[in-house]
Amino acid sequence: MINYYETLGVSPKASRAEIRSAYRRLARKLHPDLNQTSEEAATRFAAIAEAYEVLGNSRERAKYDQRLVHASITSSPNGTPFDTNNPHIRRWRQMVYEKRYNEIIDRMIAEERRESIARERIIYPVVALFVSTLFVVVFKPMIFVNSAMVGKIIVVALFIVGLIHMIGRFRDAFERYTYDENEVHESILDEEERKMKPYTRLTAVMFLLGGMTVCLGLGLIIGSYLNFNLMADSMPSMFSPTLKPEFVFYPPIIVLFVDLMHAFASGLEG
Repeated sequence: MINYYETLGVSPKASRAEIRSAYRRLARKLHPDLNQTSEEAATRFAAIAEAYEVLGNSRERAKYDQRLVHASITSSPNGTPFDTNNPHIRRWRQMVYEKRYNEIIDRMIAEERRESIARERIIYPVVALFVSTLFVVVFKPMIFVNSAMVGKIIVVALFIVGLIHMIGRFRDAFERYTYDENEVHESILDEEERKMKPYTRLTAVMFLLGGMTVCLGLGLIIGSYLNFNLMADSMPSMFSPTLKPEFVFYPPIIVLFVDLMHAFASGLEG
């Protein structure tokens, strides 16, 4: 059985980043553009591409590791203890297999958990921003205007903290999931290691701006259609019949509180 780890020159415990780095390093060295007359280089290039296709995918790597462990245990030469019918040796062999299998599963679960946490750190703020914008435009709260000085200070302070928090979340998401089209280097011959990211920064910006625009429009339509001005008439100190500039304060504050609640819930689960 081909050992893809040996093909890429990495340890079986190597991280995904280490595997990707090893592949790119070898690919730059063996790429056909640099070895047009070398049949051996072309063969090795195909081999490392095949290895990376398996090891670069968490699920495929887990399946491959299981096959590799099974092959290493069951393919011992004749006359070794692995061929014995001794129940103690057979039990030990099974324990080794189960231990390696559990390590494979634990590694896959850990990688998926890290990816899930990274996704949640951007999904929750984005959803909270869109939903809070919609509700603020629909109900038109007037907490800031009708608060005492202390209340105004609290609202402004929460807005600043929430805005900084939200910008930090979006910055992390942009760094992790987006790339700048003006800086992308598609050739694998590039000397600089670059992560594969799914979206352009322009796409992400357009998504955020488009989502905010849709929420603003829907909020105005829903508020007008359902005649939420009745709430302003019944509670004039809390709600306004028209949209006031202070509405910009509330979405970042709501995003901050949603993220804090999510972090608290995640801590309880952990």
